[in-house]
Amino acid sequence: MSPRAGTPGPHTLAFVESPVQLLNVLEWAHVHAPHATEAGDRAPGTGPDRSSVRPAGAGLTLVVLSPNDPMTRGQLRRVAELARDEGYQVRWEEARGGTTAPFHTIGGLAPLLRRARRIVMGDPFSRYVQLLLTITKARDLVVVDDGTATMEFVAQLARGERLVRWHRRGGRPGARDVLFAPISSSARRRLTPSEGRRVEVFSSMPIDSAPDGVTITANDFSWTRARFGPPRITKGADLVGTSLVETGVVDPDRYLEAVRSLAKTHGATRYFAHRRESTDKLHRLAVETGLEIVRPDLPLELIARRGPIGRTILSFPSTVVHTLPLALVGTDVRVAVCDIDPAWLTETASPRAQGFLSGVTGTARDVHRLSSVATA
Repeated sequence: MSPRAGTPGPHTLAFVESPVQLLNVLEWAHVHAPHATEAGDRAPGTGPDRSSVRPAGAGLTLVVLSPNDPMTRGQLRRVAELARDEGYQVRWEEARGGTTAPFHTIGGLAPLLRRARRIVMGDPFSRYVQLLLTITKARDLVVVDDGTATMEFVAQLARGERLVRWHRRGGRPGARDVLFAPISSSARRRLTPSEGRRVEVFSSMPIDSAPDGVTITANDFSWTRARFGPPRITKGADLVGTSLVETGVVDPDRYLEAVRSLAKTHGATRYFAHRRESTDKLHRLAVETGLEIVRPDLPLELIARRGPIGRTILSFPSTVVHTLPLALVGTDVRVAVCDIDPAWLTETASPRAQGFLSGVTGTARDVHRLSSVATA
């Protein structure tokens, strides 16, 4: 076993359900067991020199709880290839492949869960992950970023509240929520530090305070920067999409108008779609704005670092306004974020939506803030 593998392992089990979570597990492993190879002098946009990369050992096993969405599955497979290139074992689970799939998945993972000394997870709000936490006896728990939801997780943990995603707050719990409540409460207790139980949050998000006993470790995307880039930078602007329409937060017509205005004002030509954006919405955007719709096959942090990428990246409040400046540090790329106007929100949006989104924008570092589309 190489020295690099010794720190994440032995018997470290990581559960991921999205490409960003998987990327952040790789970043966590890199920080806890730094690789000897640095970025070096490579041509812009090229990948790592594999001849100089020593494989990691088998101390970390990555378990992909695969969703059904084709776009997410495709990105997960690409990032899983990168993880295998790093020497990590990747176990792909068709966790949602039918009615009996969860039983087969949990039954197959039970022996690994019982042996694991450390559990790394990308989404503590996931019912799947919460259920798996009831099986493990691991005393070392790590939460890596699942986007801006990490900030809400830490805040809820500090307040002792039940774990609920921010865009669902304010609504009445459904029947499934009530049935799952005991498992969710158990997961929250497991994620609360105590004597003999360590909890770490590995994040690029601005977390100013955390519950007593929770260790906050900064994610600066050092693995991404060491492996890829620097990128070739184009003269124009690129626009980053969001799934706020799909989650019922933002009105689709208002969103389309905002995208059209931003693209016209800044001369954007490409629109990098979020993996959860619907095909119908993207088709409408292409027809009515003239933007080239790009469906990335990797998380945007890797796409931007590999290049080519616009000199200006435009975004609405989302995870990338925190992560892209870190991944692109040392380049001339400018990240600009446009606030969500309260008038864009749907009638069914969570009462906390506006405050949460404003917080995402207001706490972003090294970004240019556009107060509204009208003043962009």
